[in-house]
This record gives sequence, structure tokens and C-alpha cells, in this order.
Amino acid sequence: TWHLKKIPQIVSERTFSLDSPKFEAKTKLELNSVCGIECQRKLPVPSSSDLKDLLSYETVFENGTRTLTEVNVLGLVLDPAGNTTTRRSSRKKRQIYGTDSRFSIYDKRFMTNFPFNTAVKISTGCSGILISPKHVLTAAHCLHNGKDYVKGSKRLRVGLMKTKSRGDGRKRKGAKRNGMPSFQWTRVKSTHIPKGWFKGVSGDIALDYDYAVLELKRPHKRKYMELGISPTIKMMPGSMIHFSGFDNDRSGQLVYRFCSISDESNDLFYQYCDAEPGSTGSGVYLRLKEPNKKKWKRKIIAVYSGHQWVDVNGEQQDYNVAVRITPLKYAQICFWIHGNDENCTQG
Repeated sequence: TWHLKKIPQIVSERTFSLDSPKFEAKTKLELNSVCGIECQRKLPVPSSSDLKDLLSYETVFENGTRTLTEVNVLGLVLDPAGNTTTRRSSRKKRQIYGTDSRFSIYDKRFMTNFPFNTAVKISTGCSGILISPKHVLTAAHCLHNGKDYVKGSKRLRVGLMKTKSRGDGRKRKGAKRNGMPSFQWTRVKSTHIPKGWFKGVSGDIALDYDYAVLELKRPHKRKYMELGISPTIKMMPGSMIHFSGFDNDRSGQLVYRFCSISDESNDLFYQYCDAEPGSTGSGVYLRLKEPNKKKWKRKIIAVYSGHQWVDVNGEQQDYNVAVRITPLKYAQICFWIHGNDENCTQG
């Protein structure tokens, strides 16, 4: 069952202008030398002042201008346990683990219906997920390398899936009707990235803030996926998670997968869902029952950050890592969607 939690408040204190970004960074879909499971265990619990700094955020607008918004965090109870993790078995260094368990979605009845139609393609080469009529959730490193915004993010676009009807243009000679999706591209009006991402990457510590929200220039009329607070592994049915994205090795196809989570920290899930670059930024979701109802509901509980090499006991080991939506991150993303905290009291 989804358990409602009281959400801390994120309130903006002041916003001021920054110099326009250079937009010269190269897009890098696989990160190296990040804080792994052993490292996460040793991280100190951030103080209230640390969190104010980490959750302050940059906004980049379509015209290239940029602002920094400083925030305050109200109603937060800090967890003294810190970044606890559970130990599980380790695996070999691979992005596809054993038998490839991914499913390409070809049937347009599935492709253009919920939940698969909530998956979107980002023009920098990543994936994302619709979280409101005007907002998309994705990974921060699809847009920013920790020092500068990537080249393609200056004129950022989001591709929503559509399947061509018979009247859609002329059929080219030799073209196949294979149900492959085409995209309806929409410009991005603004992009929000938490300051913790810049600090995390430049300080070479953690992926905890590898998430971003894009505001579309025009709203869509599709069903979107709601946010949920990420439960612990033991509170998930079979510890199973699901996500869909546009993996690079299956060009033009929507790829779905599900798997169990191997390990967790307060901010990250470590799992072995088969995934290739391109699916980075996908929304990871669960299906649980709504309180006091027999109805099942899917909600996004993490953002897929990608394949990561980390040091574990002095050896290089790999995981596919997802950034959990904690109550604080829920509060921040909800604030970005609504522009206030009135609609973000419970999640």
C-alpha cells in the first residue's frame, strides 16, 4: 500500500540572476568515480544549513538566461542513522547482466497508452517521464556535467511518442510499417537543477542530486505519472521496480524492463535492471494499492541515473543506479511543478 507521509516545506528565500551558461560541455551518459555503497555508508548526515545549500537550485530559461534560487527547508526531522545500506551479493562488471531481459514495445496499443506513453525522449540523448501537463523529470547529468551545461541543452526539446496514421505524409519507397514510434517535439521553456548536483559532481562524492525538471513551452493532453515517496526495499512487492526508456542500442524503440533492487542507501537504489545508455533519466515506478481502496496505482519513486563504476572494497564494481525520491526531493520537485508548497504537504 502507498503510505502517505508528511512532506517538509521548501520555500524560496531569494532569486538572483547569474551569468548565462557557456553551453560547451559534452554530453556524458556514463559517469565514473562516484561515491559507491561503501562510500555512501561513510557520508555524514547533512545538516539543515547543508540541505538549504544543496536544495537551492538553478533555472535556465529558453533565451539562455539563468537564475539561482536560494531556499529554506521547514518541518524537516533529520534521520540520525545516516546513509544506511543493506549488504547483498556482488555481481560481475556488465551492463546487460546474464540474459538480456529488456522488452521492446512494438504494439502501438501499448506504446500510446498509459504507462508507456509517459516515457519521453530528451534531445540530448536521454529519456524522461511526464510528471504534469507541462513538466518532465529526467537526470541532471543529461543537461549539465557539474561545471557547465551540455551543448545540446541550449535549445532543448522533448519528444513525445506518437504513431503515424495512414494519412501522415507520403510513404517513402521501401519504408516499412513496423509500428516504430515517431516523436512530436516540444521546446523546453525552463530547466531546474538542484545545486547539490553541481557540488556532488565537482566534489566527486555522490549521485544523490542527479535529477532535473523541464518545463515544456506548451502543455500536452496525455496522462502523466504521479510522484511517490520511495519506500524501502522490504516494502515493495517482490522488491520489483519498472522503467521504460529509449536505449541507444535499440534505436527508435521504446524499451521496458523490470527487476528487483539489490541494495539501497537513503538516496540511491542499486540494481541490475538491464539498461543501455539512452535510458538514463527514465522514471522508475512501482505499482501499489491506494490507501483504503482495492485499486492499484503506479507512481514514480526514483530517476534512473545510469550505469556507474564505483569502488567497493578497493575493487572496481558496477551497478545500475537510481536516485530515490525522498520526502525532501518530493517537496522540491512538487514546488517546481506548482510554484508553491500548498499542493505539496503530503506524498
